[in-house]
Amino acid sequence: MGSEPQTSKGPPEQWNPKRTSLRLPQPPREEKSRGELLGNHAAVTVQKPQGIAATSPQALWLDRNEDDGQITRELVPFLDGQRLYNISYQISVKTGDIPGGSSDSNVFVKLYGDKGDTGKMLLVVSTNNLGNYFETGRTDIFKVETFDIGQINRLLIGHTNNGMRAGWFLDSVQIMVPVHGNNYMFPSHRWLCKDEADGKTEVEIYPSEILDIEQLMNYEITVVTGDVMFAGTNARVFIQIYGEKGKTEIITLENKSNNFERNTTEIFKFEAKDVGKIFKIRIGHDGSGIGSGWFLEAVDVKHLIMALVPKEKKKEDKKKKKKKKKDEEDEEEDGGEEMQEVVLTYHFPCSRWLSSGEEDGELVVELLPEDAEEDLEVNTYEVCVFTGDMMGAGTDANVYINIYGGNGDTGERPLSNSDNLNKFERGQEDVFIVTAIDLGTLKKLRIRHDNTQPYSAWYLDRVEIVDTKEDITYYFPCNRWLAVDEDDGQIARELVPVDEAFMKQDEEGAGTTLGLEQKSMSTTYTIKIKTGEKKYAGTDANVFAILFGEKDDTGLINLKACKNYKNKFEQGMINEFIVEAVDLGDLEKLRIGHDNSGGSSGWFLDWVEVDAPSQGQRLRFPCGRWLDEGEDDGAIVRDLYPADLQTEIYTPFVPYEIKIYTSDVFAAGTDADVFIVLYGQNGVCTLQKHLCVNERERRLYFERGAEDMFIVELEDIGNVIEKIRIGHDNRGTNPGWHLDRVEIRRQLRKGKGSETTIFPCERWLAKSEDDGETVRELVASDIITQKLLRDGTLKTTETEVEDALETHTYNVSVRTGDMYGAGTDANVFLTIYGDLGDTGERKLAKSENNKNKFERGEVDRFTIEAVDLGQVFKIRIRHDNTMVGADWYLDQVEVYDVETEEVYMFLCERWLSKKKEDKQIDRIFCVKGYEGEKSTDPYFVKMAQSRQGLDKNANKKKKKKKVSVAEEGPIIPYHFTLSTGIDRDASTTARVYVIIIGPNDAETDRLWLDLAEGKKSFVAGGMEHFVCYGADVGEIKRVELGHDGVTPESCWLVDELSVAVPTKGIKYIFPCKCWLAKDRGDGLTVRLLNVLDSDTINIIRKVIYSVTVVTGDTQYAGTDTNIFLTVYGANGGTEEILLPKNGDRFERDQEDMFTLEIDDIAPLKKIRVRIDGTGSRPDWFLDRVLMRNLTTEEEYLFTYENWLSKTHGPKRTKVCELPAVVDDEEMVERTTYIITVQTSDVGGGGTDANVFLIVFGEYGDTGTFPLKESTNTNKFERKMKDVFRFPDILSLGELSKVRVWHDNKGPAPGWHLEYIDVKDEAMDQTFRFPCDRWLAKNEDDGQIIRELACANNDSIDLSEKTKYDISTTTANTDDASTSENAWIVLEGRKARSKEFILENKKKKFLRQDIKNTYTMKGQTKSGSRHLHEDHKIEACDIARYGGAGVPPWSQTWGWTRQRAPGGWVAPHRTNERREAMPQWAHHLQGVTRETGAKRIGQQTKVETSAVRSPDA
Repeated sequence: MGSEPQTSKGPPEQWNPKRTSLRLPQPPREEKSRGELLGNHAAVTVQKPQGIAATSPQALWLDRNEDDGQITRELVPFLDGQRLYNISYQISVKTGDIPGGSSDSNVFVKLYGDKGDTGKMLLVVSTNNLGNYFETGRTDIFKVETFDIGQINRLLIGHTNNGMRAGWFLDSVQIMVPVHGNNYMFPSHRWLCKDEADGKTEVEIYPSEILDIEQLMNYEITVVTGDVMFAGTNARVFIQIYGEKGKTEIITLENKSNNFERNTTEIFKFEAKDVGKIFKIRIGHDGSGIGSGWFLEAVDVKHLIMALVPKEKKKEDKKKKKKKKKDEEDEEEDGGEEMQEVVLTYHFPCSRWLSSGEEDGELVVELLPEDAEEDLEVNTYEVCVFTGDMMGAGTDANVYINIYGGNGDTGERPLSNSDNLNKFERGQEDVFIVTAIDLGTLKKLRIRHDNTQPYSAWYLDRVEIVDTKEDITYYFPCNRWLAVDEDDGQIARELVPVDEAFMKQDEEGAGTTLGLEQKSMSTTYTIKIKTGEKKYAGTDANVFAILFGEKDDTGLINLKACKNYKNKFEQGMINEFIVEAVDLGDLEKLRIGHDNSGGSSGWFLDWVEVDAPSQGQRLRFPCGRWLDEGEDDGAIVRDLYPADLQTEIYTPFVPYEIKIYTSDVFAAGTDADVFIVLYGQNGVCTLQKHLCVNERERRLYFERGAEDMFIVELEDIGNVIEKIRIGHDNRGTNPGWHLDRVEIRRQLRKGKGSETTIFPCERWLAKSEDDGETVRELVASDIITQKLLRDGTLKTTETEVEDALETHTYNVSVRTGDMYGAGTDANVFLTIYGDLGDTGERKLAKSENNKNKFERGEVDRFTIEAVDLGQVFKIRIRHDNTMVGADWYLDQVEVYDVETEEVYMFLCERWLSKKKEDKQIDRIFCVKGYEGEKSTDPYFVKMAQSRQGLDKNANKKKKKKKVSVAEEGPIIPYHFTLSTGIDRDASTTARVYVIIIGPNDAETDRLWLDLAEGKKSFVAGGMEHFVCYGADVGEIKRVELGHDGVTPESCWLVDELSVAVPTKGIKYIFPCKCWLAKDRGDGLTVRLLNVLDSDTINIIRKVIYSVTVVTGDTQYAGTDTNIFLTVYGANGGTEEILLPKNGDRFERDQEDMFTLEIDDIAPLKKIRVRIDGTGSRPDWFLDRVLMRNLTTEEEYLFTYENWLSKTHGPKRTKVCELPAVVDDEEMVERTTYIITVQTSDVGGGGTDANVFLIVFGEYGDTGTFPLKESTNTNKFERKMKDVFRFPDILSLGELSKVRVWHDNKGPAPGWHLEYIDVKDEAMDQTFRFPCDRWLAKNEDDGQIIRELACANNDSIDLSEKTKYDISTTTANTDDASTSENAWIVLEGRKARSKEFILENKKKKFLRQDIKNTYTMKGQTKSGSRHLHEDHKIEACDIARYGGAGVPPWSQTWGWTRQRAPGGWVAPHRTNERREAMPQWAHHLQGVTRETGAKRIGQQTKVETSAVRSPDA
């Protein structure tokens, strides 16, 4: 051997094992006899070209019961390490879970790659050995070793059609190639059967997805057992390799043969992490079996590297030899070198026993390679373990340690040979010797016990390790329990060394413990494990886990101490565990499994969540599979990987050491649940932290005279702790508590010392003592700073806090409203917020002026002591809804700061009730005049986030390629409609997202389509609508649709996606009809949809306006009623728009901001505001409305300053029309309309019905005029003229039409109308609207509503009529039918039809699967013979509002759909206008036209044909 590891050059180019191999014949699957299967060692000789012989590797078993159990092999020429050139392919074959899906036939596979193919290979020996292969719902795993075929592009799989049940349903194939770092997914979902589907028994399938996995490399391990008596072993042998790039996992060297016998050589090949240049290995065994002692002679480790090797000399042929001598002299030999894969060999001599009864009794040895570097040598470490001196501190369990340094680690070693006979007893020091390759500077250690003995709980004080080579002592303080029932339940701890100065101070009794130092250098992981909801999903087995980071792993963690359940891992349960580790780096993998023990060991694991507060991230590791030997692939251990889309990022936490000193007075201790909140500067605070996690801890802590220490991770509040709030819940046997003081210590930056802040208290926290308060706010009195100096000494300084916050007294006055039922008997709680902090929640228990609190019309006064809050700006008030009369109407709250004499007024005027208003009992109110940010409109929220550069979902978003994210651009709304298919498993609970992609790959953020509150899934056959705000990417090119589910349980069948961009006037409909699922379709959960494959529809272009609604500052001005807005401009008007209440909008003296998408009707002329008078507070004082065009920045002001109410104000109206004011000029003048109605001179022409009228003009419409007060007492009589006067109306300009109707009531409702005249007094112009037709059910066409065109305005010709045949079919779904009337509106580019009534005759209209046909005559909408692509259809039912029996036509109560792509027409089925629509459901699903019927949707259709009437 030389001074460097040996390398052997690969075979010559013309005999490359990657291209040449020998495939032995494949025996039938049924053959099992060892003798019949070439079961002896074999050598095969093959004649190469030019007569050169090559021998294939010797000593390879072809036997099910030997080696790796393979009976088919590809052999490469026999050269050193040539097995390393072969690649292992792990093939997982999943049989479908359908009846009769299993097969008895012989299955074969053939892989095709870009470097060649494998030939057909029978899958006869599986690695997971499930017994019968290819059974229903099972996954069989096979390992195939062959030459490198490159990237796999397809595979052929099939069977020989033998056996009684040859037919096979193949679900999917997965091929893992660790050496390439690839995992290929091949979905199939089809029969391979002569009698099923297409009758094929073999099929070629292509990968749907190629996933990146950790790339490994091939290692070949040669183990030589010595030739001495009893040298062999039956124990389990393992090895771990260390290199300059890290270490491999512990690898067990085992196969089906009887290995490690005396004087034998075994060769093992496996894949593991590339550790770079190897500097040591650790090899050993577990001591199991009879005759476990082992004499190890040597170990060789081989792997491939790229190296420069001399080029092969090419042989000269005869023609070249005939060249002239002169040419031969001129020709130079092209020697040179080339890069080639060569075998690198490390030789590790050993020649020693690994036996508890031989030599030093060690079962593990670390070996250096022959002629290793001189600075690496074997070192001896003296490990001193100090058990704590407290009751029950000792342990009888087996203890293990792993020491980490700059040169790797020792591996886990048992601490068995102590200098004491009885180890780890209370107050005892035990010394152990650990021999290992020199670790360099020690970094940390991991110590644990196995919890196997009756008295396993162990309190470890510290560990000291002496490096005997360097004569350095390392101090590892612990001072914590390793016990399932103590502390945090961990039985393993990772400890880091601290400076000797800290240890000396601790020994001197200064009271400082070093738990904070340990905590700050470690990471605490909270592991939540969700057991699935399937039947028998729970397990009784012992579960374990290992966390793998980019730098290290935690080692095996026994999950025994659950924080929330005693009986762990039950069906549907989420169990929580705490794990601490040091310097793992970012988590990359989680291994979880169980030991298969217990009566019911099978376990269905849903997911694992790992929360690391100090790193500020929460990772989700999905599983969704069985860990059961009788289910799935039979595995009971699985490797899980984090799902990027489910990763949450937040601000990292920092550790605090909190010491609580209970006073030494009688009955000072407490059993209550103690909590604490820390405050920094400017009001920054932590969340409330409960110091005890269970009842047992509450009984142990906070005893009289006790000092209790807690190390917790909380939000970083800065370097200064201004104050703390500490209290308890007043529960338990003895809740009263006398607190002496609190000390909070946190580390200085870079860990060079610490700072302790002292908060004195010396008061009771008890209901029966002192002032009866159970919560105290404490301010800092002193700060103790400890700094580590350069000379290794510790400098301590103590300073008194200057300018500490003072305690203020706040007088709180609470006024209950003066109305029926306003008082409450519930418990009321208040929190006051200022710019320096908050009071925390305080119970308003004792009113100073009323024995019976919170009664109607009363004012109750309370006193609250709190540390100075600064400027108070907000309160939170709630009640607990207890007692009979819990409902409470709160009028106002006044807070008076006694010290500063400032008064803060909070106007409430709202119910806190589970029955009234929005059914909330918890409200937040801002101080009168507060100008802070309160907008909850999603548009402005998105704008704020984009300015801050925030992802609104706070999710880590990893991109596979560099993309151009649209930044700084305008934020626009995108409207999405998603239809889920109809299938048994079509629905999903996964979180769905969309990404819009424009030119140059500019794209939006991931837009999450989160379901409305109360909805848990995208249900099969359902349709969901979403509005999201994202960057304007320009013209849409592609749309990415996906979800965050990665388990089989999260499958989703998408039927259709529509994307509308109102600001651009375009809509895309993408027909999907495909699965987004790991185990369905092609196995993908993401789809990239191209607009070229979509139906593109032009829709009406929208403009975004911001709308600011200001409620007046007068008593009871706020409202919870429904508010509707209609906007009119020079180019048309909008439909009536409901302004959502959304919590605290429309309250007294408040400005509320919205965004509206409306047609481009600018310039705006007027608005109509209407309330419906519903709710607990139906009256509203509207001050003004401000609208701003976000594109042009034009602003319009609409001022009212009056009540909208039937009981308040001078107008007593629920509707108002407001003119737009621009630059102090009204855009519309006011006028009086005089309406003259002429009833015809025909028999029975008069009517007793109630008549209504809407006038339409240049600037919108008037709204509904009830024609009640005529110049005649008896209105609408034959040949009579009735005159009606409507003053103070905003002028419509030039009038175009009127809509007139009656409610068909009275003895003689039929009416023959001759004409209507409308006079605009301001314009001094009269407009004539001729009719001369019946409005009667039994006359003419049976219509009781007419639209009349203006005779002196020819801009709109309503005389040209079109006949529409309308057919509706009701869907066959639950509750789809209705007994009400319905109506439909057709809208074209130029005009809009009247609401055509679809009369429900005999109450049978719109039943399931019933088709109803109607005929409608109306004006041609756009001068053509049929409807255009941009037409709208509106549909709704007619309810009996106010007994009228007809819809209020001035209010468009309906559900608008573009081209009616399908959906519910019902308030409980859609989020649009649900308050305005009565309770019935009609499912509109599509439109067909005369000019080529096009089906949209699946279940229901509305057919519309437009045929010009010959007599129009």
